Amino acid sequence: MNLDEHITLWNHAAVKIFDIRHNVMNPGELLEAYLLPASGFLYGIRGSASLKLDGMVHEVRQFHVLHGGKGMRLDIAVKEEFEYYLLFYRAVHALPGRKKLAQLMEQNRPFSLQYGFKPQEPLSLLRYLEGMEKAWMHAGDLARFQVKGLFYQFVHELLWQLDSQGVKTHKPDLVSQAIRYIEQHYQESMSLDSIAEQLNYSPRHLSMRFKAQTGASPIDYLIQIRLSRAEELLLRTDAALRDIAAEVGYSDVYYFSRLFKKHTSLSPVRFRTMGRQRGLAEDRPFILSGLSIGTGRRPRYIVSGDDDNHYQLKRGGSIQMKRNSKSSMALALLLTLTLLLSACSAGAGNTAVGGAGSPSGNTGSTSSSTAAGTSTPNNGAANGSGSTSTNAGDNSATEAKTRTVSTINGEIKIPAESRRIIVDLYLGSMIALGITPVGTPELNLKNPYYKEFLEGVENIGEYETISLEKVLELEPDLIITGNDQLYESFSKIAPTVVVPFGELKNAHEEITYFGKALGKEAEAKKWLDEYDRRISSAKERVAKAIPANSEFSIMQYNKKGSLAFGDNFGRGGQAVYTALGLKPPAGKADLLMKDQLVEISEESLPDFAGDYIVITTNERTIEDFKADPVWGSLEAVKKDRIYVWSQDRSWYFDPIATLSQTEELAAWLTGKASN
Repeated sequence: MNLDEHITLWNHAAVKIFDIRHNVMNPGELLEAYLLPASGFLYGIRGSASLKLDGMVHEVRQFHVLHGGKGMRLDIAVKEEFEYYLLFYRAVHALPGRKKLAQLMEQNRPFSLQYGFKPQEPLSLLRYLEGMEKAWMHAGDLARFQVKGLFYQFVHELLWQLDSQGVKTHKPDLVSQAIRYIEQHYQESMSLDSIAEQLNYSPRHLSMRFKAQTGASPIDYLIQIRLSRAEELLLRTDAALRDIAAEVGYSDVYYFSRLFKKHTSLSPVRFRTMGRQRGLAEDRPFILSGLSIGTGRRPRYIVSGDDDNHYQLKRGGSIQMKRNSKSSMALALLLTLTLLLSACSAGAGNTAVGGAGSPSGNTGSTSSSTAAGTSTPNNGAANGSGSTSTNAGDNSATEAKTRTVSTINGEIKIPAESRRIIVDLYLGSMIALGITPVGTPELNLKNPYYKEFLEGVENIGEYETISLEKVLELEPDLIITGNDQLYESFSKIAPTVVVPFGELKNAHEEITYFGKALGKEAEAKKWLDEYDRRISSAKERVAKAIPANSEFSIMQYNKKGSLAFGDNFGRGGQAVYTALGLKPPAGKADLLMKDQLVEISEESLPDFAGDYIVITTNERTIEDFKADPVWGSLEAVKKDRIYVWSQDRSWYFDPIATLSQTEELAAWLTGKASN
């Protein structure tokens, strides 16, 4: 280091003192893996210890000075009673407009350098430290100003002695510091900005150095650490997915699931199931192969284990099976018995599946103002998509008819008049078509947008732990699912139509597809006509109420951090960006629509904040956001253009939920204009 440059940079730095500590450690005592919270000096005044700073060893005895930068790891092994001062400070370039100084600062990083030496005149340094300690005990501004004055005198004395003794300095290994910080803090909310700020480097410089040395960005490395830990927890524990996500640093379980599948090609639940099946096969090689869960093939679509469709939230993943062999055998016998009974019924001239001899389901004329005012009987008329064929036998009125539907698993024959449907992902479309299923996952039953129309519908478990026993008990004649990994299991019970999540892009595609597949074209058209009318009305009202170029942010807040969303991840994205056609923040539009969900730090919050903010939280009110120093500084919050709603209303985005949310947000926006 050029000492003249070092002095120049100190001379143009703005300094803040963070803390002064006076400690005594006993012989044999250890301080391990302490990360310096800021740049700092350690001054040993009595005794001896072996100090390791970022891996570099210093044998410290009486009157030994050690300097290190923010984020460096400090280890102390005491040999004899060791008394020392720790002085933490922050220094930044006070003249950002001067390019030469800025370049010099970037090249030298004087406040992050590591050096240690025994001063020739130690007592003058001790005198300044003792004076700072006494002044620090007083809380007043004048006392703190005195501390700063004494600190400059301390640094002046230190630099003078450095120069006279020709002490060498060492630049810190930035990448090693970053890796260590990430590995120790991966459970916390973290961004490139926050890591760089912790290490006192610019985000760009950190990213370039990190990638050059490791081949990955800091955030990619963070993701690898988190997912590696998640894999361990999935295989070694029975912890819920939500708990594992929180443990590895993700406040949103659905974002965690999506990220996990992106990097491993398996959903977390699928990963756990396959891992345990491998272990189970080693212990019990004679498990019935017919009960294996999943196809063992790599999925071609974004499927339910990703948990990125929040109107069914924890959709998909493999079905949780008991490991008790008696339970597996009982389920196998039950399945075999069901198939035999179906075959016998067909041989006796009765309907094989879902005909007049089947138990009546809960279908019928369901009407709902929520479901766009549709009232439709479930008559199962065979005028939908695919072909309709008649089974061999007599031509009696009770003869079962089928229709053929093209799916990702090929052409599937389903009953022309399905009366006992089980559905997971597409329950909203079923209700819009006037169909009430006999069973659905628990979360669907809590959907506030059509909960009242599900009386008598049975709970078949959570999306990630669907009960096959319950599905068998309900004797479905058709199963509709968004998870192709469940096809092998479901298809053993009833004809199964798989439409992976993401295959149908919007309400029109979804309602039209199922209307055609189930012979409900008329009902589908009627519902969509009403949907379009109400969406158009809401859009027209909003256009009159707000400026044309207004930008909207879709966000979620909780204690662990904030998230921003695109147009296909719930939280109102479908209503705001698709139905109402409003715009995301211009600078982040491409990122949001590509990634759909982005973790944001407090530092980057203003970049993601639009003129209006629609935010999901169960923890804060509008007044809380206004009182927050960061959120309260946003223009949208200052001008009361923030809409706060709870998770149970914003997470869902089936066609019915999207319609209701669109009208809810339109009412808020037009209300803002009238105030």
